Amino acid sequence: MKVIKLSDYQVFSIDKMKKNNIFQTHRFFCDVYCFEPGQEQKGHIHGEQDKVYLVLEGQGIFQVGTEKQILGPGQGTMAPAGEEHGVKNESGQRLKVLVFVAPNP
Repeated sequence: MKVIKLSDYQVFSIDKMKKNNIFQTHRFFCDVYCFEPGQEQKGHIHGEQDKVYLVLEGQGIFQVGTEKQILGPGQGTMAPAGEEHGVKNESGQRLKVLVFVAPNP
């Protein structure tokens, strides 16, 4: 059994949003995305994958389809396959997001 400590997967990069992989199989993956202030994951589409975002810390602007909403700690959303989605950290604080994608692209 693989047991992890979530804090070990919360690494940031000054260059761009950092994806920290926790678990991965051929059916799904789980990452922690870490955003410094001003960083973003530009809107994009996964044709066959669903994505779940759960905010661990901070707040960000989450886009799913044509909707955008600010989410904070304990809040989350899902981007179904085929829907454009992205995240932007316009706050002055770091943003940490737990992400699940299935099936693994």
